[in-house]
Amino acid sequence: MRPLPTPRLGLRENLPQFLLLVAVNALVGGMVGQERTVLPLLAEREFGVTDHSVMFTFIVAFGVSKAITNYLAGALADRFGRKPVLVGGWVLALPVPLLLMWAPTWGWVVAANVLLGASQGLTWSLTVIMKIDLVGPHRRGTAMGFNEAAGYGALALAAWATGAIAESAGLRPAPFLLGLALAGVGTGLSLALVRETSGHVAAESADHPSGAGLGHARVFALVTWRDRSLAAVSRAGLANNLNEGMAWGLFPILFATGVRDLGTVGVLVAVAPAVWAVGQLVTGALSDRVGRKRLIVAGQLTQAVGLVVVAGGDSGAVWAAGSAILGAGTALAYPALLAAVGDLAHPVWRGGAVGVYRLWRDLGFAAGALLAGVLADRFSIAAAVLTVAALTAASGLDVASRMRETLAAEPRPQPVSS
Repeated sequence: MRPLPTPRLGLRENLPQFLLLVAVNALVGGMVGQERTVLPLLAEREFGVTDHSVMFTFIVAFGVSKAITNYLAGALADRFGRKPVLVGGWVLALPVPLLLMWAPTWGWVVAANVLLGASQGLTWSLTVIMKIDLVGPHRRGTAMGFNEAAGYGALALAAWATGAIAESAGLRPAPFLLGLALAGVGTGLSLALVRETSGHVAAESADHPSGAGLGHARVFALVTWRDRSLAAVSRAGLANNLNEGMAWGLFPILFATGVRDLGTVGVLVAVAPAVWAVGQLVTGALSDRVGRKRLIVAGQLTQAVGLVVVAGGDSGAVWAAGSAILGAGTALAYPALLAAVGDLAHPVWRGGAVGVYRLWRDLGFAAGALLAGVLADRFSIAAAVLTVAALTAASGLDVASRMRETLAAEPRPQPVSS
């Protein structure tokens, strides 16, 4: 029997599968977008939940579940292959829209978000890992730009669409029919058309033979504290999703105080992820040219400015401007963070490294929701937003002082001193 040809690395060489994975990640992002406008308002208007700390339990459940499965996704993908884990994530997503449609109590909504977080941790992680597998070492930033643009672009569209649907058809069940369709299509595409990329990992690993054999505990230590640059990236990722968790919970409530219809609230909620999505088409590729570090630092400082503008606003125009600045900052930082992990991780343990990074990053959802809920209840929504702005700015300064530039860095399997 003739041996199978060695897989070729590169964006152009793997363009059909790359574009398919872009489309799959758009569906993944849409599953989160179905909640962004509707759920905080649903908590108040249908379930009578007005305490922000209680309301944001759905974000805490989502963030913790997603963080844990992010970590497991990387380890499972390295052990069993990429495609089975991706398909398993979509299977978990299928019941989520049904639970949201018919939940009799707020606890059912929280349970649905445990499933949604687990699904996102598997599906989004695997689309990231598989794209990095396909493109090889030279176009990681570009790959992450496309991946995250698709996911957050679809998130923005779904947030806008569900707001418009809710305005005409009510908060339930109509908006969640969109999520049901997204889950069905995502499952079908992943089963029928997505191909395994483990062969690409083996091809790239041939150029880095010294990196085999790192255990999961060693990878966790490297990404969390032992490697100075990987640890700085993990902290920056957590700070990024700290402001995401806060925005998810508070922005729809804040915007609803100044505009009357849910359709307009949906538009305002969609501004930040829309700018973020479009911007990443440029900034991901830019990080392949100018480096990761400067984009991460500039991005987090820009995010902080956008949050300050939102906190000081009292009209749709000001909130839209602040949200656009926030989205622009996230576009600068987000793909560069993922690309930096890919720069430093050996191909053999890259899946695990991405999983650990995404564990810390998505714990930011839970931390942001908890912090925002407590501060909003004790002080005000503006105070919560300003506090998160300060923490985001501090993260940018931390990256500036502790992270080295990782573009074109050789993956290092051995721990380094912090």
